[in-house]
Amino acid sequence: MTNLQRFTGRTVLITGAGGGIGAALAGRYAAEGARVAVNDLNAEAAQAVVSAITAAGGQAVSVPGDVSVRDRVEAIFTAAEVALGPVDVLVNNAALTSDQRHFLKADEDWWDLFLRVNLKSVFLCSHRAATGMTRRRRGVILNVSSGGATRSHRGFTSYDAAKGGVEAFTRALALDLAPYGVRVNGITPGFVNTYGLEGEDLAQREKTVPLGRYGTPEDMTGAAAFLTSDDAAYITGQFVVIDGGVLVQQRSANVDTFPLSNFPDVPAEG
Repeated sequence: MTNLQRFTGRTVLITGAGGGIGAALAGRYAAEGARVAVNDLNAEAAQAVVSAITAAGGQAVSVPGDVSVRDRVEAIFTAAEVALGPVDVLVNNAALTSDQRHFLKADEDWWDLFLRVNLKSVFLCSHRAATGMTRRRRGVILNVSSGGATRSHRGFTSYDAAKGGVEAFTRALALDLAPYGVRVNGITPGFVNTYGLEGEDLAQREKTVPLGRYGTPEDMTGAAAFLTSDDAAYITGQFVVIDGGVLVQQRSANVDTFPLSNFPDVPAEG
């Protein structure tokens, strides 16, 4: 953990921070002096992160709720502002990653759910944060993307479409907010071991990573803290890929979380 104090006196709100990358980000910002608002759909998980931060001497509050619903977003931000002050940094980390389906087995509800949780939430939270940031002429929004934004996952058309939208939105929002002194950037995590993979299963999957291992949630925090700090004051509209080299390689992955054996059997006509 760094000893830098780049966020002293600043309020950071992180969505989807009840575990995994979000929780690691909350700990990193708190360690760098930030007042941290921890959001998650799971109130108990959010409170557990808050308790860990306060036990370590940091300042944090839990602001649970569904960030894909406008009224809840307003309540989340209001609670954070009352407790900690105006939001200086917003990290849009909340995402839905489960329920892979082949496109032929997709339905409208599945599509809408992934777009709402993974893309609409970014719009709603960014819009609420930008309203105050632009008036104060300062602030940073950080969006968490995925390799699926520029490549593709089998069985995840809705997720990849949403993350592609997140990256396009980030670039466009950076232009809209730049004249007001507000920056917008993002990070693109690679394979992160947030599900407790271990043993041969983990070892097999790690063969696809040039650096030879899955990332940890903590591996994601350095770039995030940098992009939202004054050290990156002249950077906006950019993404930093944190994936151990996965996306730069030219080879077929020998591991797929949605293999061809999961594809539906569609008889050919004739």
